[in-house]
Amino acid sequence: MIRPSEIWVIVEPVDMRGGIDGLSLRVQNLLGRSPCDGSAYAFRNRRGTRLKLLIWDGTGVWLCHRRLHRGHFTWPTANTSTVTLSARQWNWLVTGVEWQRLDAPVPVQWRV
Repeated sequence: MIRPSEIWVIVEPVDMRGGIDGLSLRVQNLLGRSPCDGSAYAFRNRRGTRLKLLIWDGTGVWLCHRRLHRGHFTWPTANTSTVTLSARQWNWLVTGVEWQRLDAPVPVQWRV
């Protein structure tokens, strides 16, 4: 089982035709990090219906591809190029759930 130390989500969409070398180069140029550092790097297409996960497991590189048949992935929006997610947030993101609402604070002014 692959267990990354961190999951880095690349905010900007990428061309899904890219492979291991192209995505690794993007990690190096965008983040200044080695794609072989034990972290996982997630990329999405423009429509948000596909994602790719790049991860080094110690002996080789995995490139996983996931496609939703309905809906889209709720991708983070930020002023930075990457966002780091917790394992719980990641699990919700890959299932297509709006994971950002799971950690939203309870409205203080809500009354029934």
